[in-house]
Amino acid sequence: MSSKDTIKYAERKSIFQVEEQLELAPKFNEDGLLPVVTTCSKTSEVLMVGYMNEEALSLSILSGEAHYWSRSRRSIWHKGATSGLTQRIIQIRIDDDQDSLWLSVDVQGSGASCHVGYRSCFYRSIDLKNGEVSLKFEEKEKV
Repeated sequence: MSSKDTIKYAERKSIFQVEEQLELAPKFNEDGLLPVVTTCSKTSEVLMVGYMNEEALSLSILSGEAHYWSRSRRSIWHKGATSGLTQRIIQIRIDDDQDSLWLSVDVQGSGASCHVGYRSCFYRSIDLKNGEVSLKFEEKEKV
C-alpha cells in the first residue's frame, strides 16, 4: 500500500447528513487534522491522544494499523513501524459531528504505546494534596 491509496470522503452537505446518515464526512480542523483518542481494545485504557490528517486516516482504514500525523516531524507516522509496537485497529469510531476519532486497538510487541516505554502515554496523574500539585506515577514499570 502506498500513500497514494486514499479513501473518498463524502462532501459535508447538512447537519442531518453528518450526524444521522451513514456517509463518512470528517471535518478536519484548520490545520487539516482530526484529534484521535486511542484505547486498548481489551481494557478500554486510554493509550494516547494523537492526530490524523486525510492521508493518515486513509492509511489507517486501508491497512488496519494506526497511522497518525506527527505534528513535530510534520509527516505521516505509522505507529510502531520501527519498534514493532504497531497498533492493530479493532474499531474506529467517529463522533457525532465527525470532527474527532476514537480508535480501539491491540498493541503488538511488548504492548507499549508511549515513546517513553510505558503502556499508556498517561502514565502519571496529577496528585492534589494539601493545596500542592505534584505528579504521581500510575505505571510503575516500563514494558
